[in-house]
Amino acid sequence: MFKALLLENTAGFKASVTQVDEACLPPGDVTVAVAYSTLNFKDGLAITNKSPVVRQWPMVAGIDGAGTVLESSHPDWHAGDTFVHNGWGVGETHWGCLAEKARLKGDWLVKLPRAFTARQAMAIGTAGYTAMLCVLALEDHGVKPGEGEVLVTGATGGVGSVAIALLTGLGYTVVAATGKASEASYLKTLGASSILDRAALSAPGKPFQKERWAGVVDAVGSHTLANALAQTRYGGVVAAFGLAQGMDLPTTVMPFILRGVTLVGVDSVMAPLVKRQRAWDRLARDLDPALLETMVQEVPLEAAIASAQALMDGKVRGRVVVRLAA
Repeated sequence: MFKALLLENTAGFKASVTQVDEACLPPGDVTVAVAYSTLNFKDGLAITNKSPVVRQWPMVAGIDGAGTVLESSHPDWHAGDTFVHNGWGVGETHWGCLAEKARLKGDWLVKLPRAFTARQAMAIGTAGYTAMLCVLALEDHGVKPGEGEVLVTGATGGVGSVAIALLTGLGYTVVAATGKASEASYLKTLGASSILDRAALSAPGKPFQKERWAGVVDAVGSHTLANALAQTRYGGVVAAFGLAQGMDLPTTVMPFILRGVTLVGVDSVMAPLVKRQRAWDRLARDLDPALLETMVQEVPLEAAIASAQALMDGKVRGRVVVRLAA
């Protein structure tokens, strides 16, 4: 038996921390002991049942995990190896990592970088890994430090927090957009040069506006993304990964055909291993562990359900790390 955060939907939805029989673990070629997991926005949606994230029942929640391999029939993984897992439909269609044990596919796993402990890897989690994918998207499309301001929306969230720290460390001038004026000092501690009230971007705006941003990392979608695109400078790049405001995009082709703006979609769930490894290698090089620690709240598994609700209520900043190991 092992402890897990189990989601059930037989006589109505139920989320509970309970004991689960190891015989119930799903198929997979690697069985792991999870030392730490985390709460991402998608985990919050699943645990609070606010969106149809879960597609098979019952489901163990948790799209992220880090820990140690117990058993493996996969050629690349052996007992004692340390791993990081992000995405791949885990916590949606395959039992996840908010549990003391998990059975996963070896092809989904990334070697835990030597620069990080399992706890630090989960302080990064899918949110931080997504932030690095966004930074790489800006770099790969030619946005360089010193070329102008970079806007980060949803700045107090997990992706936004890590993106600010990464971009600032790389020499970019970062403007953090948030609706939480009380978090200005936190965002400036991470490196934001200034704070922008999210209300300045969230209402319908003109399809073509004054140029400002050399690059954008957007968590929000909808009118916020449309306005960010309309304000992006000639040749600028917008990396979009979220839909906190909505999945619509009420814009026109004008930023693309008159300013040569590039809109890059960033997906972390099904990204190939080579892209994942590149992101984790860069995180190990570019993310300050001390700065990472300022973003972290650590909770035991028993507190994960309440923390997920707080995340959905907008009461969480930075990253929530969930402790599984005794």
